[in-house]
Amino acid sequence: MQKKIGILTSGGDCPGLNAVIRAVVNHATLNYNWQVLGIPYATKGLLSAKAIPLKIHSLNLRGIDPLLNMGGTILGSINKGDTLNQIEQILAGYRTLALDALIGIGGDGSLAILNQLRIAGNWQFIGIPKTIDNDVAITEHVVGFDTAVNTIVEALNRLTFTAASHDRVMIVEVMGRSAGHLALHAGIAGGADVILIPEIPYTIKGICAHLQELRHNCDRKFAIIVVAEGAQIADDSAHTSCSRPSCGMGQYIADELRSCSHDQLDIRTSVLGHIQRGGIPSALDRLIATAFGKTAVDLLANGETGKMVAWQSGRVEAVSLTEVLAHSPLRVASHHYLVETARALGIYMGL
Repeated sequence: MQKKIGILTSGGDCPGLNAVIRAVVNHATLNYNWQVLGIPYATKGLLSAKAIPLKIHSLNLRGIDPLLNMGGTILGSINKGDTLNQIEQILAGYRTLALDALIGIGGDGSLAILNQLRIAGNWQFIGIPKTIDNDVAITEHVVGFDTAVNTIVEALNRLTFTAASHDRVMIVEVMGRSAGHLALHAGIAGGADVILIPEIPYTIKGICAHLQELRHNCDRKFAIIVVAEGAQIADDSAHTSCSRPSCGMGQYIADELRSCSHDQLDIRTSVLGHIQRGGIPSALDRLIATAFGKTAVDLLANGETGKMVAWQSGRVEAVSLTEVLAHSPLRVASHHYLVETARALGIYMGL
């Protein structure tokens, strides 16, 4: 009997998801003669027992395969809901679809939920890590992170010219939740002068002193500050009219710097928001997505379950999903080599 596997995307979207789907469908169909069903909107699709048959050429346009470079996800995704209170209904949907196995593409939160469903339903399940936050443990790369970094770096390149033209301090707020990987990588690659991440405390006086040093010692009359959305309130925070939850960390830093400098700095704030999630996946994300998708299918063929594909030392490995979740979300260590690199280059990163 022909094996029937499902694939779904869960959580926030990111570039490279469709490349994973493409690899899974092509490999499973061409080399194993399996049937692949796309589950729309993650567990919502399982809840209603809905599926879309996926075939190699079903989405081709006159022979053109759009999935490799298309952003987002053709299956749709959700990052909200009451999944764990609907376990029995979801398991019933899985049985109705008569699936033999499931591949789930998600971040640490989505993978944790899918793992609970796997255990409850005794599913054969393989997870594929994706997130622009890069906070999934035991893997050196995840799908979507590289493209998001490139998107932020492009924005920083553009803002640098405007900052230099007007002698301004440009504050750029980026995503990342409680982890600073996105701000750290993009900040270094984009030439930031200050990088503020959730894992490292800082002071407003320290930032002001660094900006002063740039002006007086380096003849730099402008500056680029990258701040992660989850960065903490400064250790020496002054009273401002804006609290972080209501206006965001970028605006908070701007208000604090105006107060510290007695309004001597010309400051502008940019919040990149969901721009970071969009766009055509980079070459690296396409390669990682394709390798992850291919390996996930092979793991199912070998009878593996409860595993996640991970990029380690230049190749894809299967790791315990339980172990991954026990160490996620992965945060930036204070002695991380990129933190040390940033400080060696004169970038202010806090205390």
